[in-house]
Amino acid sequence: MPTSTILPARARAQLTATDIHLARGGVPVLRGAALTVTPGSRWGIVGENGRGKSTLLAVLAGTLEPDSGTVRRAGTIGLAEQELHAAGDATVGDVIDAALHDARAALRALDAAAAALAREERGAADGYADALHAAEALEAWDADHRVDAALAALGAERDRARPLAELSVGGRYRVRLACLLGAEHDFLLLDEPTNHLDDDGLAYLTSKLTTTRAGVVLVSHDRALLAAVVTSVVDLDPSRDDLPRVYGDGYAGYLAGRAAERERWVEEYDRQRAEHARLTAHLADAQDRLIDNWRPDKGTNKHKRATRASSQVRTFHRRQDELAAHAVTVPEPPLRLCLPELPRNATIALDGVTVAGRLARPVSLTVGPSGRLHVDGRNGAGKSTLLAVLAGRLQPTTGTRRVARSQRVGYLAQESPEPGTETARRLFAAAGGTVELASLGLLDPGELDRPVRELSTGRRRRLDLALVLARRPHVLLLDEPTNHLSIALVDELTAALGDTRAAVVLATHDRALRADVDGWPRLTME
Repeated sequence: MPTSTILPARARAQLTATDIHLARGGVPVLRGAALTVTPGSRWGIVGENGRGKSTLLAVLAGTLEPDSGTVRRAGTIGLAEQELHAAGDATVGDVIDAALHDARAALRALDAAAAALAREERGAADGYADALHAAEALEAWDADHRVDAALAALGAERDRARPLAELSVGGRYRVRLACLLGAEHDFLLLDEPTNHLDDDGLAYLTSKLTTTRAGVVLVSHDRALLAAVVTSVVDLDPSRDDLPRVYGDGYAGYLAGRAAERERWVEEYDRQRAEHARLTAHLADAQDRLIDNWRPDKGTNKHKRATRASSQVRTFHRRQDELAAHAVTVPEPPLRLCLPELPRNATIALDGVTVAGRLARPVSLTVGPSGRLHVDGRNGAGKSTLLAVLAGRLQPTTGTRRVARSQRVGYLAQESPEPGTETARRLFAAAGGTVELASLGLLDPGELDRPVRELSTGRRRRLDLALVLARRPHVLLLDEPTNHLSIALVDELTAALGDTRAAVVLATHDRALRADVDGWPRLTME
């Protein structure tokens, strides 16, 4: 085996991060993050978009160095970032070859060692024993079979000659994920692994992660996956002291702990603000008395005027000192989604719609005022195509789309457009926003005038949602709306969709969201 090959450590594997700090452009991204991953432990990393979840994964994997803190690694690591870019003429086979390089090298080394043993070369027995140990540690004989099984289960491309450039973003991700699941690493670091999976793929992934001997670290917004898989949670959400929180007892323990933490935060913030307002009012009152109210009528003796003046001055300075001593030390609690009031009177319909090469079976549907529709089906069944036709972004080959000219349609596509140099504020204004961008609770004030390309994937997704809401649409068309969103925002969005008067058409593989909309009318694409 090559000396650069790292064999799995199995039971001896450990991945430990201690007091991780990292800043970008002078802005802190991680502060005091810490976790210890051992074989069989399963961690979830959650938090608001832009809080450093993907950054922490990169630090754990060793692809990014922290500014301070330590990471100790013993064992092999498989990292799945949110996207796999197509480089040049790379094929599916190239990704598989790279993932199984060590296993195949181990088998070649074993063959060579066996041949040397047969020739009775000096030291051949030791060489064969070493090669056999490496092959066994890597479980090299079954490596290709494991990857093939994962490709099939995830619905990934199995033609090794297929160029990556011909696959969708989701198609490339599924190939890479299958390779990682089949490679039998000591640690699996997975960034939003459910974004591009259908029901069968989700079931397979959940099963693999709950039975693997590897240590698992998940960055995910998928509440169903977290509930089924994780044993501990690192919460990078804003906190009162801006330090991460660690919760045991799985996802349920995290939800209970987070709710209690937020309740304490809001109560303490409100209490400090109320006290600050009270002291401010007292100071203003003391100032008024000092200026006007203490003066007695003309003719009152000078000694009495001097005595009252001195008392009012002392009171004023005491109020100043009290206000100065009462700084509001608790930061303002995090943003919350505030869906604007959307109009009710809307009807959108399709009659016998097909799209060549993408939607073969004719589709007819009608969604009326405040109507709801859940579009369901496997990957490739045409859900995104259907929503694009409803939005007027894609012309049908046959059939018609009907929507009144006066009705505004808001369309959230599955992926964000390529980011540019425009700011969120300018894009919102260009979209004809009739509500205040800041009032939606989707972006922090400091993000409104930054170039969009400087925002994280999750913050760009928040902007996408803000642009959809800009003109208060009569109809909301949402294609995988939970992709890249934080758990807290997903919960808030789910509640808002239940309350809004607008018509809503939703396509999602998010199992928790699907359970939440189980009572909606459903259109299953086949």
